[in-house]
Amino acid sequence: MKDYHINIFYSEADEAYIADIPDLKYCSALGDTPQEALVEVLQAKALCWETARSHQKNIPIPQYQPALYELAGH
Repeated sequence: MKDYHINIFYSEADEAYIADIPDLKYCSALGDTPQEALVEVLQAKALCWETARSHQKNIPIPQYQPALYELAGH
């Protein structure tokens, strides 16, 4: 099974790294480092799945594909 894409980026407003999973609405986490944000969002993903199962909801199939851009001159 294809795994979920995870975005990790730094937020100046939050002064922290944010990790999110686009295919899982509302599944995001903060961390002081990219690694910490990743660990936190993986825990959030597990909780999302647990909650969906306990409420007999479907878990979305991974579909998100990030756009890839090539920088000129690189």
